[in-house]
Amino acid sequence: METDLIRTGRFTRQERIKRPVDIQNLFKNGRKVSIPGAKLFFKPNGLKINRIAFILPRHYGNAVERNLSKRLSRESYRYFRNHIISGYDMLLLIYPGSDSFSIRNSQLQQLVRKAGLFC
Repeated sequence: METDLIRTGRFTRQERIKRPVDIQNLFKNGRKVSIPGAKLFFKPNGLKINRIAFILPRHYGNAVERNLSKRLSRESYRYFRNHIISGYDMLLLIYPGSDSFSIRNSQLQQLVRKAGLFC
């Protein structure tokens, strides 16, 4: 059963950006692309994998809305992460708005294309 989880595209610890220093570094030194409702900060990381963090601005709804938004973002990224050029740290900043999988998927795809990271 455990191998089924790995094959479905579950995030590993190596794919997540958790340290505040890494997140601040992306905000300060990363390149930025934006569309209405979202921004993507990205920077080469020198690794063979991509790492990503999902950030929401202060006062983004209540806990249920924040968790839903992050879940949609993670699922959208997982959906097409194999089509993104490897070796980047990415930070997805999501603004309040309509949260649905199709909208989030479209936003993330537009941002990745705009950044030139789509294979």
